[in-house]
Order: sequence, then structure tokens, then C-alpha cells
Amino acid sequence: MIRDDLATALRVALAELGVDAPESIHMEQPAHREHGDWSSNVALASAKGAGRKPRELAQQLADAVDAARPAHVMSVEVAGPGFVNFRLASTWLHDVLAEVVAAGVDGYARPDVGNGQKVMVEFVSANPTGPLHAGHARGAAYGDSLARILERTGHDVAREFYINDRGVQMAKFGESIAAAAAGRPVPEDGYRGRYIAEWAAGLPEGEDPTEFGYRRALADQREVLAAFGIEFDVWFSERSMIDNGAIEQTLADLRDRGAVEDRDGAVWLRASEFGAGEDRVLVKSTGDPAYLLPDLAYHRDKLVRGFDLLIDVWGADHHDHVQRVRAGLVALGYDPDRFEVAIIQLVKLMRDGVEVKISKRTGDIIELRDLIDEVGTDATRFTYLLQSVDSKQTVDLGLIVSKTMDNPVFYVQMAHARLCSLDRVAAERGLRRGELADADLSLLTHERELEVLRGLFDLPFVIELAARERAPHKVTTWLRESAGAVHGFYHDCPILHPDVSDELRQARWWLADASRVGLRIGLSLLGVSAPESM
Repeated sequence: MIRDDLATALRVALAELGVDAPESIHMEQPAHREHGDWSSNVALASAKGAGRKPRELAQQLADAVDAARPAHVMSVEVAGPGFVNFRLASTWLHDVLAEVVAAGVDGYARPDVGNGQKVMVEFVSANPTGPLHAGHARGAAYGDSLARILERTGHDVAREFYINDRGVQMAKFGESIAAAAAGRPVPEDGYRGRYIAEWAAGLPEGEDPTEFGYRRALADQREVLAAFGIEFDVWFSERSMIDNGAIEQTLADLRDRGAVEDRDGAVWLRASEFGAGEDRVLVKSTGDPAYLLPDLAYHRDKLVRGFDLLIDVWGADHHDHVQRVRAGLVALGYDPDRFEVAIIQLVKLMRDGVEVKISKRTGDIIELRDLIDEVGTDATRFTYLLQSVDSKQTVDLGLIVSKTMDNPVFYVQMAHARLCSLDRVAAERGLRRGELADADLSLLTHERELEVLRGLFDLPFVIELAARERAPHKVTTWLRESAGAVHGFYHDCPILHPDVSDELRQARWWLADASRVGLRIGLSLLGVSAPESM
């Protein structure tokens, strides 16, 4: 890749000048094209240690590299306080096209930064007390997309759903089902969603309402998640840890480590000694485990299963819980860096300018199933991945269902569909695309063409950054920018028009094919389809 070639040339030049090169030579593409195609701050980073002035060192580096120019380099210049800027011939981008086509969807943009690291991504993990609602969609889309990105970057990934199938909320859920089935008012602190009455109507006589509702909710959640394009490797039941003694064993191990204290009739974790702000209850005075203890047992179970890294996707209301779980894992002897949490901020749904409320408890709910039926899986997933999940989001339901270029997912999918249409129209006209080896890619000099190629070059680095920063929205941003480049290319650089020479047609046709590869990779990482017609 050209970035590595330029960095190597700078490293060689530094050695010739007797200057120690940094471990990594930073290369970037300037935001403004007039500053060149690539730039490095290596002179600024190395000058002080070498006892030289940054700009003078930069000029010496530029002269040395210019004297033995790497492939594609047209000139080397010095800018500002000591940046080394490279201007390249467009041939470097033509190499990108050939690489994309040769590697295809399965092979291109697969930076191996994971090295086989075993990662558990746990997400959604909703209580089995009702159907999933639209508020769960953001975490679901994020968790699955992150898993896809980690898989593509060389991680060994498992997806897991933690079933909170014990505790107070399950009891209230069962009481609500029982009351509705008997025609009584639902308890004041119970669940009042429309689904309660619907499910209660099917409660068999003599059946335990909690167990019946549990099975019904879990089946519904599995079904709607499958419709949303998500399949979990493991559905982990909290009850299983009661049955196998994992919760009691975790508490016993914490005692052996001197990490707990009996106080006020309860059992406390000395969390303040392990990085948390204050001690936390593990076992209530009633003898029942508090929320934290089963969570610690569960996370220890995941680590015991051999995962190198745990990534949890939690709602904004769990923010304070992160520190408690991390403190508990430290108390159990685990490296805290093996535990990460992505906090999903709230989404505000708007319809016709009015906010739509979401609550399973009060009955105000847009089920995820309804959202999929109205908007579609593609639009829902893409929309929820438009921005970083640590920021609040407002979603206009009217916009994301529209078939206009203002709809981000429609805009990107239309770019892919336009590229696919070329092959169909060409076949109707009897035009044939030749072999890539025979195409004269040097004809691709239009700025619209080069813009598309720059985007394709960036894709592997965008995916790598998305993996490192746990940020699928970076892929979404790339898709929107690349779709814009494709639409511009499609408009300004005709391919099948009779006035276009066959030589130029062949080169542009292959560029269209490479663009299609890039868009399909990006969309697949979001779990969004790449339609061939719209």
C-alpha cells in the first residue's frame, strides 16, 4: 500500500541522515487537496531528539526522498513548520482499483488487528417480561454491527444474550399476566402493555403465569431479533447459575479473598478498595442476591469459558453499574482491561413532529416488530448506526420510511443499485466488459473518478478504526461519503453513453465494479442489504 511505501522511504531517508526514526511514522491524507496527497509530521517528531530544526530536517528528508522517488511520487515538498508533503500521480489509485477487484467482497478491507482474540459481545439482554421495543433497536443494531466489524478484523467473536429470568421484575410480570387472565386490574407496579392482555388470553388453565409469560416473551424476542438479522450464539439464563451454584461459589471466592464484609444484616463488596466509589450490597438482608452478585458470577463465567475480552452493550441507566462490575472482577483477580462496556444513549422517536413514548411498564410502546413492519430492517439498522451511540439520537420515522435521497439508507442503497444497473443496461445493448488486465486505467483522471478511488483506499483503515474504537458509525459515515462520490461519478462520468470511447468505458466500468465491492462490504458490516434494483 502507498502509505507503507511512503513511510518506508522516509525511514530510509532518516537513516541516511543519521536520525533515529520513531517506531511508527505517521502518514495522513491532508484535508485540503492543495496540500498534496499524503503528508507526514516525522520531521517534527524527530527533530528535537536529533538536535535539528524541524523545517531543516523536513527539507533534508524531502530532498533525500525526491532523489530516489518511490513509485507514483511526482514531487516531495515541505510545508508549515516541518511537514513533508507528497504529490502523487493518479496511478497509485489505479492500483487500488486493481486490488479491490482482485480481492472482492470477501477479501478486500480485512485488516487483521484481532490476531484471533476471543471476544464476547453481549447485547440486548432485555428482561423476558414482554416484547422488544423500538428502544432496544439501537443496542441491537450496534452490538451486531460491532460483532461483524470485529469478525472482519481478525477477532474470534461470539454473540450472547443474557436472560434476566429471575428476580422482582419476573414476579411482577407473572402477577400482571395472572391478573389479566382473571379479569382483575393489573397491580399498580405491574406491566400494563397491550401485550399483557393478549398473552394472558392464551394462558392455559393451571399453568404458572410467570413461566408461561417467560416462555412467550422469550420466543417473541427470539423471533423479532431473527427478523432484525440477528442470531445469538448463546442465550444464557441467569437461573442456570442458581442451579449450578455459580452465584454461591462467586460469593465464597470473594470471601476467601477478603473482598466482602457482613454489615447491617447484608453482605457487602468492598468495592471502594477495588476502584469503585463506594461499597455495594451483594446479598440483601432478606438473604436474596442483589443485582450485582449474579452479574459478577455471569462475567466470571464468561472469562472462565476462555474469552480474552468481554464487551457488554448496556443502556444509559446502567452507567453507574460499570464501575461496580469492574471492581468485582478485580476483587476476583481478573484484569479490568478484559471488561469493556458500551453505553447506549436514549433515542427519541418522532412522528409528525410529536415524540413517541416507549415504556413496557405503562403500556406506551412501539414494538420492534412494528418498527420493522413500518420502516424495514435496513432503514432501522442504518438509522440507528448513523452516529456514535454515546450521544443521544432523534429519529424521524417519517424520513426513514421515505424513498427519497434525503433518507440516508435510501441514498446509499440507491448508489449500489445504480452501479448494478450498468450491467443490465449493457447486456440489453449488447455491450461487453473485457478483462481488467486489458483495461487502460490511466484514463481514469477525472476528479469524480479519483474521489471514488480515494474512498475505496480508505475503507480498510476506516474498518480498522471502527474496530479499535468500537465505532460502527464510522463505517456508516464512510458509506454516506462514498455513496455521494458514486452518485457524482455516475452523473459526471458516463459509461454506456455512445459518445464514450470503448477504452474509457472499460476503465470506468471496472471502477463501477470496484465501487460496488466497497459499498457491499460497508453495508454488510451494518447488517444492511445491498439491493441490485430499487
